Amino acid sequence: MTKFFQKQIRIYGAIFTLTALFSLAPVPVRADDFRVEANNSVIDQAGRRILVPKPFKRIISLYGAHTENLFGLGLDTEIIGVSKNAVYPPEALNKDLFSYHDDPEKFLAARPDMVLVRPMIDRGYPQLISRLEKSGITVVSLQPGNTEEMYVYWEILGILTGKQAMASEMITRFKAAVSDFKSLAKTVDRKKNVYFEAIHSKMKTFSQGSMAVFALETAGGINIAHDARPVRGTNIAAYGKERILSHADDIDVYLAQSGSMNRPSISMIKHESGFKVIKAVMENQIYFVDEMIVSRPTFRLLDGIYEIGRILYPEVFYPNAIGILEKAYTYRGLSLKD
Repeated sequence: MTKFFQKQIRIYGAIFTLTALFSLAPVPVRADDFRVEANNSVIDQAGRRILVPKPFKRIISLYGAHTENLFGLGLDTEIIGVSKNAVYPPEALNKDLFSYHDDPEKFLAARPDMVLVRPMIDRGYPQLISRLEKSGITVVSLQPGNTEEMYVYWEILGILTGKQAMASEMITRFKAAVSDFKSLAKTVDRKKNVYFEAIHSKMKTFSQGSMAVFALETAGGINIAHDARPVRGTNIAAYGKERILSHADDIDVYLAQSGSMNRPSISMIKHESGFKVIKAVMENQIYFVDEMIVSRPTFRLLDGIYEIGRILYPEVFYPNAIGILEKAYTYRGLSLKD
């Protein structure tokens, strides 16, 4: 990714603040287990009904995607704490750090009015959650599993923080960019078959419908492990070496996410027992993509689509897709380009 687009995503939150000048209707979307009830009422993934008579103003985020999206909505001042593993955007590093391992008193001393968590934290640390709620702090549990749920999630964040117009603009521009990427991918003469690795040590891939597979298919790639089944309701799917090798002659590109969940290397993949017969391995078509731009429900999923498209079809994506990203990170004709 170029420094230009890294700069784009760092400051797109500032661009979103301009949308407060306009009245944009929320996009009407729904998900099964969390939803918008009204313009001041939402249901989170734990089934909590959260009434929002006024926007929350002192927010602690315990999930990196929450943090990134809140900054994207222009909520720098309202964010008073982030998780200890928060790395993006750079402004998050200036915030106080919190963990679900911390004593509840640390949270109470910060006087938040809302703490944003993921369902796994909600379920795994009931004593912390209960103490926060008994102290009058609103806890909201959210983690979308696909793009349709991601739109609902963004809409909910907008309602919770009084940034509905910004959230709506975020959804609109994301969808427009996806449409443009799909149109570009249609110009590719021959689509490539891709095995998309999620966790190398366990031979796991991504399930169909996951955000990672959405990024792959939007970029024009064919998911060769389309029959993979999710593990315990997650977006990760067990596939196994035998099934991978059954597609050895057809895998044009071996793609792997890289980050805290998976730390692959070309040598590791090339020297994996049996992998030398895979077409992509033999032809040195092994590539990595940052997990933060393919596995998280943030606006940077567009960057993931771009990166995958550039890997698969450089002759098509490199000269043409940059304009799609530039348009996505530009608001009402105001360009961020230097």
